[in-house]
Amino acid sequence: MSARAIFTTTVLLLSSGAVLAQSAADPARFQLERTEKGFIRLDKQTGDVSFCREEASGLTCRLAADERKAFEQELDALDKRVTQLETKSASRTSGLPSDEEVEKSLSIMERFFQRFMDIIGERRDEQDYDPNRT
Repeated sequence: MSARAIFTTTVLLLSSGAVLAQSAADPARFQLERTEKGFIRLDKQTGDVSFCREEASGLTCRLAADERKAFEQELDALDKRVTQLETKSASRTSGLPSDEEVEKSLSIMERFFQRFMDIIGERRDEQDYDPNRT
Protein backbone atom coordinates (compact mmCIF):
# COMPACT_ATOMS: atom_id res chain seq x y z
CA MET A 1 0.00 0.00 0.00
CA SER A 2 1.45 3.38 -1.01
CA ALA A 3 2.08 6.18 1.45
CA ARG A 4 -0.59 8.23 -0.26
CA ALA A 5 -3.17 5.45 0.07
CA ILE A 6 -2.33 5.04 3.75
CA PHE A 7 -2.58 8.81 4.27
CA THR A 8 -5.92 9.00 2.42
CA THR A 9 -7.36 6.07 4.38
CA THR A 10 -6.17 7.56 7.66
CA VAL A 11 -7.63 10.99 6.85
CA LEU A 12 -10.97 9.46 5.86
CA LEU A 13 -11.13 7.36 9.01
CA LEU A 14 -10.14 10.25 11.24
CA SER A 15 -12.54 12.66 9.53
CA SER A 16 -15.44 10.24 9.85
CA GLY A 17 -14.58 9.73 13.53
CA ALA A 18 -14.26 13.46 14.07
CA VAL A 19 -17.60 14.07 12.37
CA LEU A 20 -19.27 11.45 14.54
CA ALA A 21 -17.83 13.14 17.61
CA GLN A 22 -19.02 16.53 16.35
CA SER A 23 -22.49 15.20 15.61
CA ALA A 24 -22.73 13.94 19.18
CA ALA A 25 -21.75 17.39 20.44
CA ASP A 26 -24.19 19.25 18.16
CA PRO A 27 -27.02 17.01 16.95
CA ALA A 28 -28.63 19.86 14.97
CA ARG A 29 -25.53 20.33 12.81
CA PHE A 30 -26.14 17.29 10.58
CA GLN A 31 -29.15 16.17 8.66
CA LEU A 32 -29.39 12.48 7.74
CA GLU A 33 -31.59 11.13 4.95
CA ARG A 34 -32.03 7.38 4.46
CA THR A 35 -31.31 5.95 1.00
CA GLU A 36 -31.37 2.40 -0.39
CA LYS A 37 -27.67 1.95 0.41
CA GLY A 38 -27.42 3.82 3.72
CA PHE A 39 -27.61 7.53 4.50
CA ILE A 40 -26.74 10.85 2.97
CA ARG A 41 -25.47 13.26 5.60
CA LEU A 42 -25.54 17.03 5.13
CA ASP A 43 -23.33 19.19 7.32
CA LYS A 44 -25.46 22.30 7.84
CA GLN A 45 -22.45 24.42 8.86
CA THR A 46 -20.11 23.61 5.95
CA GLY A 47 -22.47 22.27 3.29
CA ASP A 48 -20.41 19.07 2.96
CA VAL A 49 -22.29 16.00 1.80
CA SER A 50 -21.18 12.50 2.82
CA PHE A 51 -22.42 9.02 2.11
CA CYS A 52 -22.81 6.92 5.25
CA ARG A 53 -23.34 3.22 5.94
CA GLU A 54 -24.22 1.38 9.10
CA GLU A 55 -21.47 -1.03 10.09
CA ALA A 56 -20.71 -3.08 13.18
CA SER A 57 -18.48 -0.30 14.49
CA GLY A 58 -21.15 2.35 13.93
CA LEU A 59 -21.94 4.81 11.18
CA THR A 60 -19.11 5.13 8.62
CA CYS A 61 -19.17 8.15 6.30
CA ARG A 62 -17.24 8.88 3.12
CA LEU A 63 -16.91 12.16 1.25
CA ALA A 64 -19.13 12.79 -1.75
CA ALA A 65 -17.52 12.58 -5.22
CA ASP A 66 -17.04 16.34 -5.74
CA GLU A 67 -15.58 16.77 -2.25
CA ARG A 68 -13.37 13.73 -2.80
CA LYS A 69 -12.10 15.28 -6.05
CA ALA A 70 -11.18 18.50 -4.24
CA PHE A 71 -9.57 16.42 -1.50
CA GLU A 72 -7.58 14.45 -4.11
CA GLN A 73 -6.45 17.69 -5.80
CA GLU A 74 -5.25 19.04 -2.47
CA LEU A 75 -3.38 15.79 -1.80
CA ASP A 76 -1.78 15.99 -5.25
CA ALA A 77 -0.67 19.58 -4.63
CA LEU A 78 0.78 18.62 -1.23
CA ASP A 79 2.46 15.56 -2.74
CA LYS A 80 4.18 17.73 -5.38
CA ARG A 81 5.26 20.20 -2.73
CA VAL A 82 6.73 17.45 -0.55
CA THR A 83 8.57 16.02 -3.56
CA GLN A 84 10.05 19.43 -4.37
CA LEU A 85 11.13 19.95 -0.76
CA GLU A 86 12.66 16.46 -0.59
CA THR A 87 14.56 17.08 -3.83
CA LYS A 88 15.82 20.41 -2.55
CA SER A 89 16.76 18.86 0.79
CA ALA A 90 18.56 15.95 -0.87
CA SER A 91 20.76 18.36 -2.80
CA ARG A 92 21.80 19.94 0.51
CA THR A 93 22.21 16.69 2.45
CA SER A 94 25.99 16.88 2.65
CA GLY A 95 25.81 20.32 4.22
CA LEU A 96 28.91 21.35 2.29
CA PRO A 97 28.95 24.35 -0.02
CA SER A 98 29.16 23.82 -3.76
CA ASP A 99 32.44 24.41 -5.65
CA GLU A 100 31.00 27.67 -6.95
CA GLU A 101 30.23 28.88 -3.42
CA VAL A 102 33.75 27.95 -2.24
CA GLU A 103 35.35 29.83 -5.14
CA LYS A 104 33.22 32.90 -4.49
CA SER A 105 34.12 32.86 -0.78
CA LEU A 106 37.84 32.45 -1.51
CA SER A 107 37.72 35.32 -4.00
CA ILE A 108 36.16 37.59 -1.39
CA MET A 109 38.75 36.54 1.20
CA GLU A 110 41.59 37.10 -1.28
CA ARG A 111 40.40 40.64 -2.01
CA PHE A 112 40.04 41.32 1.71
CA PHE A 113 43.56 40.15 2.53
CA GLN A 114 45.06 41.95 -0.46
CA ARG A 115 43.42 45.18 0.61
CA PHE A 116 44.48 44.60 4.22
CA MET A 117 48.08 44.06 3.16
CA ASP A 118 47.93 47.21 1.00
CA ILE A 119 46.74 49.22 3.98
CA ILE A 120 49.55 47.87 6.17
CA GLY A 121 52.08 48.63 3.41
CA GLU A 122 50.81 52.21 3.08
CA ARG A 123 51.12 52.78 6.82
CA ARG A 124 54.65 51.39 6.85
CA ASP A 125 55.58 53.76 4.04
CA GLU A 126 54.02 56.72 5.87
CA GLN A 127 55.94 56.05 9.07
CA ASP A 128 59.62 55.82 9.47
CA TYR A 129 59.51 52.10 9.97
CA ASP A 130 62.15 50.66 12.29
CA PRO A 131 61.73 46.90 12.82
CA ASN A 132 63.89 47.05 15.99
CA ARG A 133 61.72 49.75 17.53
CA THR A 134 59.39 48.64 20.29
